[in-house]
Amino acid sequence: MPAYAFFHKQFMPLSEAKIGILTHALHYGTACFEGIRAGWDSKEKRFCIFRMQEHYERLLNGCRILRIKLPYSIDELCRLTAELVEKSGYRENVYIRPLAYKASEVVGVRLHNLDDEFLAIATTLRPYLDSENGVRCCCSSWRRVDDTMIPPRGKICGAYVNSALAKTEAIENGFDEAILLNQDGHVCEGSGENVILVAGGKLVTPSVSDNILVGITRNTVIQLAKDELGIDTVERKVDRSELYTADECFFTGTAAYIAPIIEIDHRPVGTGKIGKITIELQKLLGDVMLGRNPKYRDWYYLVSPKVLMA
Repeated sequence: MPAYAFFHKQFMPLSEAKIGILTHALHYGTACFEGIRAGWDSKEKRFCIFRMQEHYERLLNGCRILRIKLPYSIDELCRLTAELVEKSGYRENVYIRPLAYKASEVVGVRLHNLDDEFLAIATTLRPYLDSENGVRCCCSSWRRVDDTMIPPRGKICGAYVNSALAKTEAIENGFDEAILLNQDGHVCEGSGENVILVAGGKLVTPSVSDNILVGITRNTVIQLAKDELGIDTVERKVDRSELYTADECFFTGTAAYIAPIIEIDHRPVGTGKIGKITIELQKLLGDVMLGRNPKYRDWYYLVSPKVLMA
């Protein structure tokens, strides 16, 4: 099944969407992106695009940081994305990657006086982390970039070199994923995921002021824990040693869903097995990401193979 793209204001096979080698974003990382999930419900024969509006709100916030102006409203971006998913013809989970970027073919470090462009692709993505058996992590020697360096609240392409360094270091040292600390030595996030601990019957997670990406899946899990399980979340600074003493720990993210962390720095998390609360949240998230919980109807955009439904 060929992947499709929305590129230069039209839909086309992904193989035909090309940019020039002098494109500014390629050389300087002057772009921001999103990752959006469209879960395929084989029973209902439809896609559920999860929290698409929130993803595009965050993309436009990143555009403001990078001085990128797009000619589309959030509603228009949602409609384009739904049409892209339908045209791609998949009958399995789809990963959508929108990108806003500086498109001028020019050499020179700046954000001003450059052309802005938007593209989006729809393709498949294999499981990013092992959500069934759990992942083994290390605290990275690389520190998370600070808001005064590259703002983390926008998914700015150039900033992900920081994540790539941490991820590869972890893999080469025999782990599945890295956990980055911020400049103060407090827990920040994974290379592409937020971190949540279970401690004392509550969820504990780093606050926005600790240079985390304000994760959409993170916020979803926090609300589900409160609404469905009666579990409160505390957002605060988290010490590294708290990772070792937590009852449970897991990653959240569009690509990672909820990925249980069973070991950190060669220390088992809790019992060393996936915890009860983590399993309950995995089930709750799986249902809402397929549009199966009517309480959260505002979170999803349904797309059938023949009919688009907002």
